Amino acid sequence: MGTRRVALLLLAAVLLQALLPASDAEGLVRIALKKRPIDLNSRVATRLSGDEAARPLLRGAAANSLSGDEGDIVGLKNYMNAQYFGEIGIGTPAQKFTVIFDTGSSNLWVPSAKCYFSIACYLHSRYKAGQSSTYKKNGKPAAIQYGTGSIAGYFSEDSVTVGDLVVKDQEFIEATKEPGITFLVAKFDGILGLGFQEISVGKAVPVWYKMMEQGLVSDPVFSFWLNRHTDEEEGGEIIFGGMDPKHYVGEHTYVPVTQKGYWQFDMGDVLVGGQSTGFCKGGCAAIADSGTSLLAGPTAIITEINEKIGAAGVVSQECKTIVSQYGQQILDLLLAETQPKKICSQVGLCTFDGSRGVSAGIRSVVDGEAENGHRSDPMCNVCEMAVVWMQNQLSQNKTQDLILDYVDKLCNRLPSPMGESAVECGSLGSMPDIEFTIGGKKFALKPEEYVLKVGEGAAAQCISGFTAMDIPPPRGPLWILGDVFMGPYHTVFDYGKLRVGFAKAA
Repeated sequence: MGTRRVALLLLAAVLLQALLPASDAEGLVRIALKKRPIDLNSRVATRLSGDEAARPLLRGAAANSLSGDEGDIVGLKNYMNAQYFGEIGIGTPAQKFTVIFDTGSSNLWVPSAKCYFSIACYLHSRYKAGQSSTYKKNGKPAAIQYGTGSIAGYFSEDSVTVGDLVVKDQEFIEATKEPGITFLVAKFDGILGLGFQEISVGKAVPVWYKMMEQGLVSDPVFSFWLNRHTDEEEGGEIIFGGMDPKHYVGEHTYVPVTQKGYWQFDMGDVLVGGQSTGFCKGGCAAIADSGTSLLAGPTAIITEINEKIGAAGVVSQECKTIVSQYGQQILDLLLAETQPKKICSQVGLCTFDGSRGVSAGIRSVVDGEAENGHRSDPMCNVCEMAVVWMQNQLSQNKTQDLILDYVDKLCNRLPSPMGESAVECGSLGSMPDIEFTIGGKKFALKPEEYVLKVGEGAAAQCISGFTAMDIPPPRGPLWILGDVFMGPYHTVFDYGKLRVGFAKAA
């Protein structure tokens, strides 16, 4: 009888161990991610919400104009395109919500039961404070502005369940207003920000900070594995407290965080088919952003990439005018070794402020009176792009006629104002690899990794995973490495050592 009892106890212990979640057994907290393929409805909704909705301006307590102050904040999300989301709980008992785990913002927000006048709220799960025994009233107002759309509401405090963890007394925003189309057709309820507190609206302490403060994770590290295989149901996994070796191959290349806010780091040259674009040889800023599905960069380089991969663009008459009227003059100045930043001011299209060209017709954003805070003259912008393109061609020892012809062709490949460019689905085999230099190592994206397929069968369309976004100095030029990059490369966010790491995804 005693032997039988011992055997039963051993069997129970084995079964109990098998039933324990992976987080207990390995010291890691795993959150399964669901995957939503990009569809035509999402693209239509993005268009209806307007181009500015794809370039939202994050407005918080520390936000100012784009004058270069340390408190400057530029939100870079187009949440309509976010593909990966997971489930959390808020309150006791836990009320379930589907959220985007977003390293490009720092607040947690979900729709409130007190959101009465926004249709989007009625199509998603809503937080009911009265049904939670751990709810604490806060009431501080909060708003996040997205250009043509926004969310607004107030802060509350409650327990937040992430995987097996329960984060106590977490500040979050109950959204009582969600106007516009952007969140109307979204497949997720809210956003869980994983950026730094420096960009948190209302200076709320992010969920990730609370996990560390309350000793819920063993190591101050979280990692993303995004499954890019469209035929598999599993979307990926975010792990709090470390990483899973099964998710990557080889060692990670780490680079230090250069500015807390976003997970921002220095990036080197960008190569197209092994040829340098020259734009980032002296260094560019980049951020790893899980809340953006595409990969965004300066228009000058995205246009070159478009030309190489055969992406459809829009013909720019301003660009053609610059080439025909000023092309030879710009080329002569480059050959005379004039400082490139001064060339567009010398031809009269920009003024030089000591570090870069600025539109002669727009007052400095420092005085807060420039229209929209950051708008500049298209002719000045095009001139500066032409200088970059010509520099690149001169470095390849091209003749003057070939350079002017190449730049004219690029004028036909400028990215669409909607931020996306179509490509031929049958041409992937002839497209070049695009390489990004990070930590001295080249990280290549193959055509099948940077081209996104929309729809199936005869109705299938293919779009470039590269989109143009120009962030002015001193914050820019800035690259946003979204899911197009984080899918092929497993990404580690190390808060303890303030660094970001990349390795080939398994």
